[in-house]
Amino acid sequence: MRELKRVLVTGGAGFVGLTLCERLLAEGAHVLSVDDLSTSAPGAESTLTRRPGYRFVHHDISTPLHPSWLAGGFDTVFHLASPASPVDYLRLPIHTLRAGAFGTATALDIAERCGARLVLTSTSEVYGDPAEHPQNEMYWGNVNPIGVRSVYDEAKRFAEALTFAYRRARSTDTGVARIFNTYGPRMRPDDGRMVPTFCRQALRGEPITVTGDGLQTRSLCYVDDTVAGLIALARSDYPGPVNIGNPDELTVLATAELIRELAGSRSPIEHVAESPDDPQRRCPEITVAAEHLGWRPRVPYREGLAQTVSWFRAHIGAMRAV
Repeated sequence: MRELKRVLVTGGAGFVGLTLCERLLAEGAHVLSVDDLSTSAPGAESTLTRRPGYRFVHHDISTPLHPSWLAGGFDTVFHLASPASPVDYLRLPIHTLRAGAFGTATALDIAERCGARLVLTSTSEVYGDPAEHPQNEMYWGNVNPIGVRSVYDEAKRFAEALTFAYRRARSTDTGVARIFNTYGPRMRPDDGRMVPTFCRQALRGEPITVTGDGLQTRSLCYVDDTVAGLIALARSDYPGPVNIGNPDELTVLATAELIRELAGSRSPIEHVAESPDDPQRRCPEITVAAEHLGWRPRVPYREGLAQTVSWFRAHIGAMRAV
């Protein structure tokens, strides 16, 4: 098993990135976190600053890092930098595409130079609105290449293509993870994704807004499980792609009802118009992850969502300022 001792995390102040950095530090790694803070929660960059072995650099990974930041090299590079929620990537469309193209190239160049293993966090969005169910890694997807969501979908599809090109042409050590919807504490209440939106609305007693009839399905993976999958991929030799997600489907409406129950809320559920190109079914086949990484999610929905609701409840004062 590979040891992760000197690690670069791009997007390290993001929701998943911050939890990943925290886990790596707990396991004794030295971590350089790079983030431009364009979609991070306020103060995220300072959350781990007092932890031994941690360093944060405010920088856009789409441009090369200063050589002094790379002194000592790395054995592992996690490339997470990218807007991930529709609210953010629709607000930052060109930035999102640049992160997928130039940012991935920068991360790959660093990994190649250091002889490090690069783990790319791709996304289930590469499957688009899938015509196959559940989605396995051999499925090529059903993506609208010029739709409003394409800035994220195609950025990640290009990032995967570039990563495999480096592997084939330059023998760069790489692994590609396709992350399905991830949730948990520290999500921004205004990031537009389903779980934080429902938590915020339920705790404030506002209508819980469900798009369409709410019968579209999602795969929700607790953040600790997602991070465990990324680390397992980093420690392996497997090139991917590999799905990292929860194979238990949950409808959007059922998610809203469960969060309302856990919050002890009386918020009504209000149906609103669907978003363009919103996928109707999303569920991973995780046989590859189980066989090659020994990974599968462990946190059940009720437990993970209860912890998430509790975190949002504790931060309700800050939420009121959003």
